[in-house]
Amino acid sequence: MLKSIKKRLMFNWAHTQIRLVLILTVSVCLIILAVGLTSFYTSKSVLQEELGELQQQMLRLNMDVIDEAIRETDQVAIQVALSDHIYWFLTSDNQNSYRDISQSYQFLTTLINNSAYIKSIYVYDIEKDSFLSIPQGFASNSATFLDSAWTEVSSEFGDKSMLVKKRELPRGASANGSDITLFRQVKIHGKVQGIVAINLMDEALFAKLNPPVMNDLNRMRYIVDEEDQILYSVANHEFDEEAVELAIAEMQVDGKGDMSYQNRQLLVNQMESKVAGWRFISIVEQDSLLAQSKRIAQVVFLVSIAALALGSAVIYYINTQALRPVRRLGQLFGAIDGKTGENGGGIDLEKIAGELLGKHAHLSHLVRDTLSEASSKLMLDLYNGHVSGKRDMEEKWQRYFSEWTSAPMTAAMLSIDRYGEWSRALSGSDHSLLKFAMANIATELLGTQWRIACADFGKDKMAILLQPRSEGQEVERKLLEVAEQIPRYLKFSVSAGVSHPFADVTRVKQALLEADNALMYRLYRGYGQVISFHEVSQHEVDETQGEGLTIERVIQAIEAGNEQEALESITAMMERIRGRNGYPSEALTGLQAAAARIDELATAEEQGSEALHERFGTLHLADIEREFAERVKPVAERYGRLAESKDYVTCHRMIEYMKQHLGEPIGIPEISESVGISSSLASQVFKQETGETIYNYLTNLRMERAAELLARTDDRLSDIAQMVGYQHENSFIRTFRKCKEITPGKYRDMMRTRMDATSKE
Repeated sequence: MLKSIKKRLMFNWAHTQIRLVLILTVSVCLIILAVGLTSFYTSKSVLQEELGELQQQMLRLNMDVIDEAIRETDQVAIQVALSDHIYWFLTSDNQNSYRDISQSYQFLTTLINNSAYIKSIYVYDIEKDSFLSIPQGFASNSATFLDSAWTEVSSEFGDKSMLVKKRELPRGASANGSDITLFRQVKIHGKVQGIVAINLMDEALFAKLNPPVMNDLNRMRYIVDEEDQILYSVANHEFDEEAVELAIAEMQVDGKGDMSYQNRQLLVNQMESKVAGWRFISIVEQDSLLAQSKRIAQVVFLVSIAALALGSAVIYYINTQALRPVRRLGQLFGAIDGKTGENGGGIDLEKIAGELLGKHAHLSHLVRDTLSEASSKLMLDLYNGHVSGKRDMEEKWQRYFSEWTSAPMTAAMLSIDRYGEWSRALSGSDHSLLKFAMANIATELLGTQWRIACADFGKDKMAILLQPRSEGQEVERKLLEVAEQIPRYLKFSVSAGVSHPFADVTRVKQALLEADNALMYRLYRGYGQVISFHEVSQHEVDETQGEGLTIERVIQAIEAGNEQEALESITAMMERIRGRNGYPSEALTGLQAAAARIDELATAEEQGSEALHERFGTLHLADIEREFAERVKPVAERYGRLAESKDYVTCHRMIEYMKQHLGEPIGIPEISESVGISSSLASQVFKQETGETIYNYLTNLRMERAAELLARTDDRLSDIAQMVGYQHENSFIRTFRKCKEITPGKYRDMMRTRMDATSKE
């Protein structure tokens, strides 16, 4: 049946008239469909653009409100971190002094009373594990402080000094704590000494958000944190939680787009706050807007179907009427069993058959030439799990390994030793050339006694499948000969892992994994080795040595600036790994985690072009120890210099001077003179301690003060400019617009509108 249909289709396509009608019909259908789809998507794009722009504006207004509250709260956190009371608390040996604690309470209470968003303030001393908080009071350790589960946040800062995140409150802590908290590190002499936690009042934080305009469109807006937890939401229609999760997963940050969910078209807008790291997302159902456009698209589709039906009718007519004589001739040729008729039809058939045979021969030649590449590709697909099903696997094996027998096979994995050093010394083109040379050497040495297939697995690895041509061949001995010859010709060494013998082709992947696992024992045995999986499969770990990666001792020594102790701790860590003789994968995972910890302490200049934890896969343990030592030395030396710095106090004095003279036309010369150092040194110290320039910090202080005056007073812009240190109104307006992305006048109007809306509610 299928053969008959195929034959008829081929016959019709060969006819010029049918081919012309079919081409014209398909072309007309495609043109009609293109016009319809273009009209639909153009109207859809215009509607989405208009609706999306409105949603973007509303999201930006909401984000500005939240960012303003977070900045205000962060300024409070900075005041706490830089205050003398908190400096005393974090550095004093007697933290329970009644007079000092009372002064600290008074200072923190004043900050809370002056803020509309703050519920409570905690100060945590990391070294002493003590707390100073309002309103709970002083706690000498975390066991006596009810709301202390958040202290592990100290490991989440990374390069940031401030975090805002949602957290779960312990039972009984809701009266004073909050599930939305701003955390800021307190550094003293360049070292993180404590954490300031400011608990925010959810209702006050989200109270000023503009509610959505409720109309015929179903919509929802919500705010999610960096961990995709929903912090706030408002809607005039209930959306499934699955729709919210799909919007978060599919939409790009600071972008917009549409998606389909349960046969509904949803328009999603998303913006990310650079201050809090939160995402502001709006979902609008747009089916009602697109209904008319969809009807137009459906009509166009029906027209294209009608055109296709008309073309099919023409083709049917040609088949039944115009081609009836041609079909009759075909029947006559079939009746004479292939004998050449007088009309010369046999000559044409002979020509076509010759052309087909020639093409078949050419394709066969191409197959033979590409058989090696195809077998390599199959090995890689088997290893990566891209060949599914036993039947599919066996069919492809018979196609690409047709010359192989049912004799047992062995898998081997070759790897270039010290791959990181090797790859950095050569260009990318040399990598491919040398790995090709490796495969040639292996084929030359093994090809006479073994059937062999090689596959480049990328980076340092090359996989080899071997099947003996006769019995009694020792694969390990021959692979060791390959490993000895490669350094002679290519000037680098390789190691190899060898699997158990196997006969079933479905176990190719398992055999490659066995070879890969055996290869990992290079970590203990060194370079240029051929390691059999049979040797290592009975590997036992010395549990008496314990897990024992003493990376914490190394980190503590680095942060203390003690280079000698850090190097000794590394040596002790490596000795414990050797003594335990654990599984290589486990040891490498631990070493990479330890190296990542050290990389977190290192600067970009100290790390160089490659992170430490990315180098270990092809190294012996002794070389890994040397890599650790080379990385630790400069980092420990830098921490040693930082430990002796008094820059923290100097930076604090410059900030206090800026706050006290905010309304004066001061600059870097006056600020540096206030602490008795040069302008260049002051700039360097300030940048090192705060991560900002003096000029940017002073400008931000002035603009925050100007924003407060614009919102709370009716003073003229020229007067406000004078109050924040600007002699000329135009300079003040340019600076304010650059910092706030809005002019002072529009900012005042916007804030007045929000305050009026809040008072009416």
